[in-house]
Amino acid sequence: MNYENEFLSLISYIICTNNFLKLKKFRHHIKSTIYDHSIKVAYLCYKHYKRFHLKGDVLELLRGALLHDYYLYDWRIKAPETRLHGIKHPKRALNNALRDFHSLTVREIDMIKHHMFPLTLSPPRTHFGWLVCFYDKVAAISDYFGKRKKSE
Repeated sequence: MNYENEFLSLISYIICTNNFLKLKKFRHHIKSTIYDHSIKVAYLCYKHYKRFHLKGDVLELLRGALLHDYYLYDWRIKAPETRLHGIKHPKRALNNALRDFHSLTVREIDMIKHHMFPLTLSPPRTHFGWLVCFYDKVAAISDYFGKRKKSE
């Protein structure tokens, strides 16, 4: 089933913000930007939520999924702040999300903070956290091996 229109109506208030739009400038995995990757992770989580009739606040799931890589820099540039990016970026993403979207829930914080498990050693503590962690890996594989968008 296609949930795109419903999904976009739920996330538009985040993806239209100035800082979220900046994610379009940063290449993430080989064939995507951080913006595209984040939306892909959120959409995969949303489809899972709908398909399996999960309980819990869907907006909470979508916010955590969208903001999991909200670190706002190009990690490929050699600089002290980009060292150990894989381990450090969840905390940077969380700090940016707290700054720009204020009061995040415990579940949203969990999704952002723990999405890099097992690299970061600290596993998610919530069901939504595990969903974002899993679909982040699925989307990353797709980003590396999938087709490049025609506009690129």
